[in-house]
Amino acid sequence: MNTVQLAAEDLSLFGRDVWWLVVVKAVFCFAFLMVTVLFSIVWERKVVAWMQLRIGPNRHGPWGMLQSLADGVKLMLKEDIIVKRADKVVYVLAPIIAAIPAFMAIAVIPFGPAGDEVSIFGQRTSMQLTDLPIAMLYILAVASVGIYGIVLAGWSSGSTYPLLGGLRSCAQMISYEIAMGAAFASVFLYSGSMSTSAIVDAQQDRWFIVLLPVSFIIYVVTMVGETNRAPFDMPESEGDLVGGFNTEYSSIKFALFMLAEYVNMVTVSAVSVTLFLGGWRAPYPISTFWEGANHGWWPLLWFVLKVQLLLFFFIWLRGTLPRVRYDQLMKLGWKVLIPVSVVWLMMVATVRALRNEAYEIGDIALYVGGAVVAILLLSLVADVFRDKREKAAAADAAEDARPFDPLAGGFPVPPKPGQHLAPVPRRRPRSERELIVSGGANPDSDREEGAENV
Repeated sequence: MNTVQLAAEDLSLFGRDVWWLVVVKAVFCFAFLMVTVLFSIVWERKVVAWMQLRIGPNRHGPWGMLQSLADGVKLMLKEDIIVKRADKVVYVLAPIIAAIPAFMAIAVIPFGPAGDEVSIFGQRTSMQLTDLPIAMLYILAVASVGIYGIVLAGWSSGSTYPLLGGLRSCAQMISYEIAMGAAFASVFLYSGSMSTSAIVDAQQDRWFIVLLPVSFIIYVVTMVGETNRAPFDMPESEGDLVGGFNTEYSSIKFALFMLAEYVNMVTVSAVSVTLFLGGWRAPYPISTFWEGANHGWWPLLWFVLKVQLLLFFFIWLRGTLPRVRYDQLMKLGWKVLIPVSVVWLMMVATVRALRNEAYEIGDIALYVGGAVVAILLLSLVADVFRDKREKAAAADAAEDARPFDPLAGGFPVPPKPGQHLAPVPRRRPRSERELIVSGGANPDSDREEGAENV
């Protein structure tokens, strides 16, 4: 009996809705993602065309609004090719593994208040499929599973370049997930919970974009890198060069990879809205004079508008910034975002600890400012010593640099570090060798110089 009661209590964490209402919510989440993706594809092509002074799609449907639907039908009608050397089971499963986790993260995103605000077929419920005490950890875990689809797609194709492209894409996504997790941790410290609905409730007075601006900037950069979007669209650039993880895919399997990318865009935008932009709450001017703005079905409207604003940000980046090199991408992730996110997390934890100890805001600012100044001074001292070591190493290398004979051992050998080839004698240009005299150029002087060089 106790075991049955314990199981019932554990299941209650996932929600108390009847089964058919859970099905309705799941269908709504799936339909919301699909409709948003279809709209985002058309919107992206329209906005980029507007930025580049082009017409954009205008053939399928009114104002070209059915262009993405036509693209999907075209991809499904294309020939489905399976590479001969591919591992067929993994080859088919890879796009499915990439697409399904993209849909799963939306399950814990709140579209409205946690209370029973709305009525669906006479049943009072909240506008959220389910909520968990560790909902953000669930989102991170689901996002990590999607990486397997990319690396398995490159490996199962049985080709060298897709394998390398899959590994590069996997390294990119893993690198940016670390900084993303650190940005999440700052939000956890301020909200005191990992539940998405509790995080939105903690932003009742002030959105976290105001309290944690550095975390928001870090998350925006990492979500662009996580979704492989411009200027971090390395898989797409490798596809242009016949080297990306999806090179050997066609038809519906290629469409699944494309669908996963756009669904991930919607998902990370929804997570950003939930963590930093107040979630389903109305913007500041509206919430001050309209009491019912955060009740009923209105929160769904504010949530959708914020998501569309971030999707426009994705499109704006694609139409504005050029693609970076892969080494620049990894340097930004490992040498900039991760150290900055860790230092910022330490500062946020320090401020929260001092606030819990009832310190005044002036004292907190003094302590944090002193710590920042100390870190900057240590960094300056380290840079000075680093420059001295580099100059000394350069001087030693210049002293050790000496010419060598590449044929000393009887066969050509490359130079070792610090060695350089002896200068090769070159014949002077003819303009320098010609003598300007009244009788014209002297060919005998050319012959004499040629004999001397020989």
